[in-house]
Amino acid sequence: MSRSLDMALAASAPAIWGSTYIVTTQMLPPGTPLTDAALRALPAGLLLMALTRQLPSRDWWGKLLILGALNFALFWGALFIAAYRLPGGVAATLGAVQPLIVLFLARFALGTPLSARGVAAALIGILGVALLVLGPTAALDPLGMAAALLGAVSMATGVVLTRKWRPEVSALTFTAWQLTAGGLLLLPVALALEPALPAMSPLNIAGFLWLGLIGAALSYVFWFRGIERLGPATVTSFGFLSPLTAVLLGWAIAGEALTPVQLAGAAIVLGCVWLGSRPRRA
Repeated sequence: MSRSLDMALAASAPAIWGSTYIVTTQMLPPGTPLTDAALRALPAGLLLMALTRQLPSRDWWGKLLILGALNFALFWGALFIAAYRLPGGVAATLGAVQPLIVLFLARFALGTPLSARGVAAALIGILGVALLVLGPTAALDPLGMAAALLGAVSMATGVVLTRKWRPEVSALTFTAWQLTAGGLLLLPVALALEPALPAMSPLNIAGFLWLGLIGAALSYVFWFRGIERLGPATVTSFGFLSPLTAVLLGWAIAGEALTPVQLAGAAIVLGCVWLGSRPRRA
């Protein structure tokens, strides 16, 4: 399969994740973020497990719990806390440090060369995201900021370890294992800390189906596959597409205005995605 198709599939994952905010706010019942996260991960993981019919060996259980915690349980938990305590622009801007963290973690954990071009693309990408989503009256909550940064570090570490720990199975199977592990970690915490879900409407069900089947099962297969084929440093640059998609959906669906500053930020984001995803010279 060509590199261009590999890149397109990997880039589609964060583009799909950009729909999470509008689906969550418009289609899901409010007030149960951890339950939402558990219902996004666990059913999707179990569905993929049923399709692949392959269970991990005992020596992989510990690694899968770590990956499930980093890529899903801890990351999504921190993400929801940040979303509740910070304006979306502040949370997205702090989360945009993830590609920079991946570059340095990949250098020490995988021996990936640290290029000036990659670091420049990551730094300028943070600026582009800030212009795209950061409002002039953004409030800074210390706990929310800490959660946003924790989420970025968690997912960055998960991305690098997903490449470092590669079982001899397909990306579909590896995704099934990680989603199931993350869902199993989230479920008891959600049951202990949050009230039961109310009776769900067809709109609520549609929202959960989208987040579970498309926003988790399908997109993470593409994401983990991209990490394996392209490497963490290349794939993580696509993460800037998530806030870009969120802003575009807000404009197209919710009628939000796009300012010239936001358009400039969008152009910078696209430029950094292109720069960060270019193949490195030998």
